[in-house]
Amino acid sequence: MPLEKELETYKAKLPELKQFEGKYVLIHGDTVVDTFTSYEDAIKAGYKQFGLEPFLVKQIKSIETVQFISRFARFCKA
Repeated sequence: MPLEKELETYKAKLPELKQFEGKYVLIHGDTVVDTFTSYEDAIKAGYKQFGLEPFLVKQIKSIETVQFISRFARFCKA
């Protein structure tokens, strides 16, 4: 699965990352590279440092919100 290692790293480091809640974390492999105030800054840093190698940019949230979107929603008329 793509980014599996990075997602595992995020979950493992989340207790430490909670102090930066709302910011964006850049993770490459099992390394937390840095945190950023914007998604755009984190993406730019990721491409600058890792080029086309896989890296993860994720907003730090202590509680993940689950969103449910039904594929049948487009057939419903208002």
